[in-house]
Amino acid sequence: MSSRQHLEFEKPVIELESKLKELEELYVEGRSELKGEVAALAKKVTDLKKRIFSGLTPWQITQLARHPNRPYTLDYISHICEDFIELHGDRCYGDDAAIVGGLARIDGRAVVLIGHQKGRTTKEKIHRNFGMPNPEGYRKAMRLMRLAERFERPVVTFIDTPGAFPGIGAEERGQAEAIATSLMVMSGLRVPSLSVIIGEGGSGGALAIGVADKVMMMEYSTYSVISPEGCAAILWKNGGKADVAARSLKITARDLLKLGIIDKVIKEPLGAAHSDTAAAAKNMKKAIVSALGELDGMERGDLLKKRYDKYRGMGIFKGD
Repeated sequence: MSSRQHLEFEKPVIELESKLKELEELYVEGRSELKGEVAALAKKVTDLKKRIFSGLTPWQITQLARHPNRPYTLDYISHICEDFIELHGDRCYGDDAAIVGGLARIDGRAVVLIGHQKGRTTKEKIHRNFGMPNPEGYRKAMRLMRLAERFERPVVTFIDTPGAFPGIGAEERGQAEAIATSLMVMSGLRVPSLSVIIGEGGSGGALAIGVADKVMMMEYSTYSVISPEGCAAILWKNGGKADVAARSLKITARDLLKLGIIDKVIKEPLGAAHSDTAAAAKNMKKAIVSALGELDGMERGDLLKKRYDKYRGMGIFKGD
């Protein structure tokens, strides 16, 4: 784990928490007269957190989705899975560390789990390519999806990427084709599928493993066809207007739930997922188990039809 880093709007909370920690240490050392002061300051910290996190702008939520201390796929796996056996390689070119996947059990339920993985240290970030998959990453994901279909296991995906890697090598190896084929494979899966956006859901790099029967988002994650900075650069030739673009793009979980793009928002602990990974994972596990339970027992034909209708119905607007 890297050293703790903080966003600008988090700093007032961090300062108060630091003071609270100092008081608590004095209280533990025998300063019993500080009990009331500790309780009052603890309440003040909670109230400040509630005030700040209840009024976040879309741009601030975007910053939280990218927070360097935010839990990544492997962090959640360690909390919600009883067993996880990672499988490697696409059986064609190589193994892409930006996508991890394998066999897992969640609450005793056997699943195939696939997710984007970022790094924390400089070495890890380079190894994971900053969570931006190459074509072999998506081909690995498709191999695991077909494995899930063969053994009739649900597919669970965790989405957290700025987008697919746009390098020359990736394009030469068929990046666009890999994403398109992954969309096709996932849309036609004959087993239940579930996707959770845990951080950034960026463009086709996210959607490639996101065509699921149920799509859920962590409370402070984002999902968009383009980054706010990219949108601002195109529309206004000014990346500094990212905050305006974030508001216009409707990229937050609450906005996307209202628009019918996702099915559920998973509550994060006060202070966001990076402040209490265990609590965030507990909420996620409960949501996953519940969603898989809702998909159990559906006839395969009904499953495919419902999935088809779900995505065909998106983006339809009716006039007066």
